[in-house]
Amino acid sequence: MAKIALIVGSVYGGAQYVAEQAQALLTGMGHELMLYEEPVLDDVLTFGPQLWLVITSTTGQGDIPDNLLPFYLDVKNRFPLLTGKQFAVIALGDSSYETFCGAGEQLRELLLEIQGTELAPMLRIDACETLEPENVALPWLEQQLREI
Repeated sequence: MAKIALIVGSVYGGAQYVAEQAQALLTGMGHELMLYEEPVLDDVLTFGPQLWLVITSTTGQGDIPDNLLPFYLDVKNRFPLLTGKQFAVIALGDSSYETFCGAGEQLRELLLEIQGTELAPMLRIDACETLEPENVALPWLEQQLREI
């Protein structure tokens, strides 16, 4: 089973709720998991996960939520290489905005830059189509992490 850092970016609580549901699912599957609601890079690195799982909503004009922005900037400035480590991103957004899932896109690009290996293509959950994002996220997670 995998050691997973679950990193959350949430504005109104939707991504937070999905992360809490994911935590229950993944620990039930036997994975070791640490949930980071106010993520700090040093804490994540100390935990030493095999997988960085980011679940984030998007705010403003494609912006990263305030609770996740310091982490994002710290990763961008310190550039800790993730060579040999996997990541996955679940992005919540609203397709009626031009910057649909913009925060997830930014996190994904950064994790690729620091040489992380994408476990699966980013999951984009559209609020215009899905009222309960956990109903999309949890089956996706279960499928992607079955082999880890």
